[in-house]
Amino acid sequence: MLIEYIDGALRQARYEILKDDASYYGEIPGFQGVYANAATLEACRDELREVLEEWILFRVSRNLSLPSVDGVELTFKPVS
Repeated sequence: MLIEYIDGALRQARYEILKDDASYYGEIPGFQGVYANAATLEACRDELREVLEEWILFRVSRNLSLPSVDGVELTFKPVS
């Protein structure tokens, strides 16, 4: 389910080529602070995946909610 969630979020990503240096910028709408910048589109996608994974782990560690993606909702229960 986690892989489905991550893949679904990445399918919503938006990319653009920056005019200043022709590098690629990517972000995922609805995921505040999840963005990447790299020299190639492939590198930008890889970096965006890594940032998203870290963002998810951070939010889970702080018991913060995660947005729904393609009908997939991740919820976590604290372990005693």
